[in-house]
Amino acid sequence: MIGDFDTTIKGFNELIKKIKYYNEALTLLFWDLRTGAPKKCVGGRSEVIGMLSAEIFGLSTSEEMGEYLDYFEKEENNAGLDAVLKATVKECRKEYDKCKKIPPEMYKEYVILTSESESVWEEAKKKDDFQLFRPYLERIVKYNLEFVELWGYKDNKYDTLLDFYEPGMTVEKLDRIFAQLKERIVPLVAKISRSENAPDSTIFTKYFDPRQQEAFGLYILEKMGYDFEAGRLDESEHPFTTEIGPGDVRITTHYYPNLFSSALFSSIHEGGHALYEQNIDPELRGTPLHTGTSMGVHESQSRFWENMIGRSYTFWKCHYEELRKIFPEQFEGVSLEAFYRAINKVEPSLIRVEADEVTYNLHVMVRYEIEKALINQEIQVADLPEIWNAKMQAYLGVVPPNNQKGVLQDVHWSGGAFGYFPSYTLGNIYAAQIENAIRKEFPDLDEMICRGELLRIKAWLGDKIHRHGKLLQPAEIMKSVTGEEINPQYLIDYLENKYKEIYAL
Repeated sequence: MIGDFDTTIKGFNELIKKIKYYNEALTLLFWDLRTGAPKKCVGGRSEVIGMLSAEIFGLSTSEEMGEYLDYFEKEENNAGLDAVLKATVKECRKEYDKCKKIPPEMYKEYVILTSESESVWEEAKKKDDFQLFRPYLERIVKYNLEFVELWGYKDNKYDTLLDFYEPGMTVEKLDRIFAQLKERIVPLVAKISRSENAPDSTIFTKYFDPRQQEAFGLYILEKMGYDFEAGRLDESEHPFTTEIGPGDVRITTHYYPNLFSSALFSSIHEGGHALYEQNIDPELRGTPLHTGTSMGVHESQSRFWENMIGRSYTFWKCHYEELRKIFPEQFEGVSLEAFYRAINKVEPSLIRVEADEVTYNLHVMVRYEIEKALINQEIQVADLPEIWNAKMQAYLGVVPPNNQKGVLQDVHWSGGAFGYFPSYTLGNIYAAQIENAIRKEFPDLDEMICRGELLRIKAWLGDKIHRHGKLLQPAEIMKSVTGEEINPQYLIDYLENKYKEIYAL
């Protein structure tokens, strides 16, 4: 265990690597559950996941880990560590302190619960049966409330959960950011709703063969620079990206035969996440730093590729003809201008993942306010369908006809991911800031996109953001890339300028 300096470093790295390898096996099991594992294996597979998770938990909170951290945090020892090891010690300490406060058996029970609940959620969604999922969600919320009490909090219980996904973010900051967005986005949505220049998006509701959709999705992902020798594209109920290990970053999408735009943009979105994970500095492999710095910064990459690139006129000026070759009948007589306007149609809708750029953040606000109230015990799980519908009416002017298209639509709560949803809006804000920074470096950005030179953009993002992994904190990344901290004004300006033109406001 603790020996001379070099021997201790070697022992610490071996422990970290062991935890990392267990996590890779665990991630592969989760991926299998979500991409077609037989229904009858869920119970047994959840037990395996619970056992592996308990092993990881035990290693992360072991006496051995505690001794290593104490040793390397001593000033005279810490001074001899390189930047990667210093950051690794800091990250392990955060995880150690968090996990040490939770009894091991309690943690194992929670992992088994959440792995089972995801399959129950999927069934409940298909059957439109909230009551089937309700007892699982109630137990998940109960566990999270107990965790927060064990971890402690300063101003707001929800702050503790937020910090896991976006270090340094608080309810106070989020409330201020959302208020600023709401002040400008709600009037913009109202102006767009009154416009007589609405695009025709019915062109996407014809029949589009899922296998042909897949072929075009693969084509676009290749143009973006996604490395298929280090990943793959599969199908799941809810699109996601997962890094199983070095050289293995997988993405999924979901194909709807009569809603072409859904799978396309979710593939681009998940591709943005994957590019981040595929291009982290190899020096960070085997450490907890070999991942994105936060979910907000991660979302900035997916939203940048999905919206700033994927929904731009210049992008389709380069790729629209290829799309028409695959779907000649569906897009016969549809001009590039008509297609561009259609993929950017603004319309208050029920489903978050299908929402347009302008209304999307209103969907996030609904979830944020519900989560915040749940964790602060202001509302109960039993009341969620009614509360959800009321907030959708207030923010978007639409009411779900059922729970499948309402409170059951997202997978996040089944896994206990409270505090995650705000990262989507933070990602949109970061993405607009990043786009502004890229335009300063590449004044001819539109021409580059038009020529299909997406790999230059990928390389810039890789150098400025991806390669650092978790070595730098979110605020450090954004300050380095954009020269300032989070600023929602860039997103507001981007949305107003783009949609005033599309809708001739």
